[in-house]
Order: sequence, then C-alpha cells, then structure tokens
Amino acid sequence: MARNDKLPAEGIDTTGHDWDGIQEWNNPLPRWWLWTFYGTIGWGLLYTIAYPAWPLVSGATAGLLGYSTRGDVAADIAAVETARAGIMERLANADLTQLGADPELQSFAVNAGAAVFRANCTTCHGAGANGVQAGGFPSLLDDDWLWGGSITDIAHTVEHGIRNEASGDARWSEMPAFGDMLGTEEIDQVVHHVLAISGQEHDAQLAAAGATVFADNCSGCHGEKGEGMREMGAPNLADAVWLYGGSPERIEETVRLARFGVMPAWAEEFRGTSGLTKAEINAVAAYVHGLGGGE
Repeated sequence: MARNDKLPAEGIDTTGHDWDGIQEWNNPLPRWWLWTFYGTIGWGLLYTIAYPAWPLVSGATAGLLGYSTRGDVAADIAAVETARAGIMERLANADLTQLGADPELQSFAVNAGAAVFRANCTTCHGAGANGVQAGGFPSLLDDDWLWGGSITDIAHTVEHGIRNEASGDARWSEMPAFGDMLGTEEIDQVVHHVLAISGQEHDAQLAAAGATVFADNCSGCHGEKGEGMREMGAPNLADAVWLYGGSPERIEETVRLARFGVMPAWAEEFRGTSGLTKAEINAVAAYVHGLGGGE
C-alpha cells in the first residue's frame, strides 16, 4: 500500500484503486509462488482424470487407473476369507457338542461368534446380551430358556428362528388372548395366582380363586405348577425372570392380549446374502452358549 504523500517503489505502478487516499500497488506475486499454484491446479486436474472424482447420476467417474478404496477393502476381505476358509469349513461341519475337544476350533468359534453377534443380534438382545424386557427380547445370560439352552438348541433357534413364516422348522407356539375367553374377574384372579407362584405380593383370596382358573386354562402349556414346558415354548411363571415384565399390569396385559414375538430365521437359505452361513451360525451358538446361560 502507498499513501499519496509517498511515491511507489521504482518500477511498480499502482492499480489505480484508491481508498480514502490509500493506493494499491500493482506488486506481482513471486514467480515461484505462481508456478507452485499453477502446478497444484494441474495436479488436481490430472488427479481427477486418473482417479474416481466427478459425481454422476448413479455413481462417479471411475478414473483412468480404475482405483477404488472399496475395491481395496473387498480385496482385503477376500484375502481374510481365503486365509480362514479351512477353519470355517471345519466349524461348519463340527459336532457342536464336541467343540470343547478342539481348543483351537472352540477359541476361533467363540471369537468369530462374538463378531457375528455384534453385527446381527445386539439390536434386539442388547450389546451385553441381557435382552430388552419391554420389547420381549430375552436375556441370553440367564438359565431361563424357552426352547432349551444347549448349544445345539441355540444353533437351531438361530438357524430357523421363532414364529416366522420363512422356515418350516421355526420354533412355534402361540398363546391365546384370554381377554376373549375369560371375564375381567377371572383374569384378575389368575393374575394374582401368577403373582403368588412367582413369589410376589398378591391378594391371597384372588390367588386362591385364580388357581382354579389357571388349572383350567393355563396348566396345559405352563404346567400344573406354572414352571413351563420347553417343548411347547411355554415360559416358567414361577421364577423371577420375565420376558415382558412381571408387574401385575404387565401380567394382566399378557393374559388379556397374549404375546407373539417373532425372531427371523438367520440361515442363508431363508435370508439370502444377508443371512448367516452354517459356520457363522455355529460360531454365534458357541458364543451365546458361553455367555453364562448356556446349558
């Protein structure tokens, strides 16, 4: 910048701009800076030609070199899959009841199963596998299993699911809505009976009357003592573990409206590419079985 009372440097003119008596010199940028700037422009143009860059309607220009970060990731995944193909085949064909006899395979199965669980099961069962009671998603950490907690039982449940239309071998049971069959008083009575056998606070008189209602309508599935029947998927009502909640209000809702939770069949034959391979099913079964609730 130059003030009016000072002459510009020799050989340098002003741009003609004037702001309140302040003039701007026409002082060129250093050549090295200009050539560096031009070089970056040229490099940018070459880069957009050689590599994917320009967005199109359904993708982007591929670039002359055809480079793709997704391609790199796919290649890395393929390399890992190739490296573990042998042990995955062993796992797919393994007798799960004898998995402990092969420490290497068991260790691999549990670690691989943890990854499968985190990717596919945590949405319903929680990151810690402790379930979400309000939504009817069971905890996998306790010893309260509707259809059995052996490693083969778990694998079958994962593979075929529960009450879905995809697999003919899905676990299946259905509780009727007793609100269509029992009166309000009878429902109140059987609720207090369930509270009584599960060790909760209850009205003794209502519970006594509810024992008869229970025997006539509920014992066929839940057993005379309300301890459940695994072959029918009927839960134990005499403990403190509840799938939908054990408060009087939640029990009354269950009796009146019934429950019908659904778990998808996870095998590839039912879900396509989004499903699990036999090895992955065996792996997640081994992982869940080892969480502490497996039998």
